[in-house]
Amino acid sequence: MRALLQRVSHAQVEVDDEVVGSCGRGFLVLLGVGPDDDDATCERLWRKVRALRVFDDGAGKMNLALGDVGGELLVVSQFTLYASCRHGNRPSFTGAAAPELANRLYERFCELAEQDVAHVGRGIFAAEMQVSLTNDGPVTIWLDTDELDRPRRG
Repeated sequence: MRALLQRVSHAQVEVDDEVVGSCGRGFLVLLGVGPDDDDATCERLWRKVRALRVFDDGAGKMNLALGDVGGELLVVSQFTLYASCRHGNRPSFTGAAAPELANRLYERFCELAEQDVAHVGRGIFAAEMQVSLTNDGPVTIWLDTDELDRPRRG
């Protein structure tokens, strides 16, 4: 799974000019699912998102996690995180999971988040969406579960 996290002061997603999901201070999570992902992958990614210490403490240092600041989430499915641009100028998305698996794991990720976070806004899976946000910092973090388990070098 892949997630692009943006620390936000506010974010929202619209479908057909109607706001369908939003969040205040917290994370906008753009979430992509790969064909080999499963529930365990989903849980591992959520644990990492939940534990990331990228919110400022009293000294202005990024030292607090989402729960420490009472943060919120907006989770938007984003298959284009699996784009491959290796050949030509038109991205290929064949590295993304089939829609049935992607939707199931997107919903599972949101359910896991709802167990820990008071407010979890959602986009609509496979809909044409307009996402707006105010990136706080700016802070943007890329997470890929294929890389979370790799041992550190040197």
